[in-house]
Amino acid sequence: MCVVRRFPALCVALFSLLMGSVSLPAQAQAQDPIPIKVSYQIAYWALPIYIATEKNWWAEVGLKPEFVVYPAGAQQIAGAASRSWDVGGTGSPPAVLGAQRYDIVTIGITNDESTANGVMARKDMIAAINANPAKAIKGQQILLSPNSTGEYATMACLKKWGLQRSDVTVVTLAPAQLVSAYIGGNGLLAGTWAPNFYTLNDQIGAEVVCSGKDAGVSVPGALVARREFAKQNPEATARYLAVYLRAVAYQIANPAESVAYLRKLFEANGLKLKDNYLETEIKRPIFPLDQQLKLLSRANGKSFADESFEALSGYLKNVGTISEVPDPKSFIVDDYLKLIDSTPRLKSFANAN
Repeated sequence: MCVVRRFPALCVALFSLLMGSVSLPAQAQAQDPIPIKVSYQIAYWALPIYIATEKNWWAEVGLKPEFVVYPAGAQQIAGAASRSWDVGGTGSPPAVLGAQRYDIVTIGITNDESTANGVMARKDMIAAINANPAKAIKGQQILLSPNSTGEYATMACLKKWGLQRSDVTVVTLAPAQLVSAYIGGNGLLAGTWAPNFYTLNDQIGAEVVCSGKDAGVSVPGALVARREFAKQNPEATARYLAVYLRAVAYQIANPAESVAYLRKLFEANGLKLKDNYLETEIKRPIFPLDQQLKLLSRANGKSFADESFEALSGYLKNVGTISEVPDPKSFIVDDYLKLIDSTPRLKSFANAN
């Protein structure tokens, strides 16, 4: 076995050679599976992890995953400090905070969450907000989860409406508490995300009055890894990414089956959504290998990922969450996507559906 701590570059070369000449199932049988701790939250972008587990694709690339599930991004990134996980998926604010505080790197994009984050309003106020949002919203109470994509999209929506944070009364709550409080009658608005959108719509008739996309901001989800783990285990990191991307390819090719898997994932975690909500979720943009490479490519300057995370980082600095906007090149890396792309067997695996 390659000594990755001392010779990481050699390990990558050997891994590429092996994966290019030996089938993945045969390789998995030839050696003990590699343990890897995979972290995620119960969200749409966790579906590829669930599908891969149901299909047993981890074993096909010689991985033995241990899953660590978190209620929100803050707890998830804090878990990196104690090495509670190695790789995973998370929202873009946790990815930025994790990069600064715990040396977490972004290695891919889970999905485009621009339409799945935003501001919800109570049904009896929707007409007034649509007619004159600044007049209807100014001075009102809005519930938010701090350092979240929901907060990011909400602040962009306020700006679109000609308002500032100081023009509303912000009440910060954890995601689960936010949903309970809003259902209980607190706040005119709720800045949140799917699947909370569907819960609030179903239970009290609340509707999205502005999404991140409406406000002109990009909200990508992040595939992440602890830098230390990724550097010491480049092949395991690439295999994890390949498994995730194979499930993405499966979702794109099999939407009806993917809705059924999403229902099982949510219901197994106590969340029951109507079919129309599940079908809305499954339409959210996701990205197979070729698109991932384009999203992270710096061939013509800053990548799409660079620009999206840089804009988000600017917002986090403005609200005092971070002191400086980090250089995207310091924490967004396409090395592991390129490793998949340059390894024929692994590339074929990642693109299979």
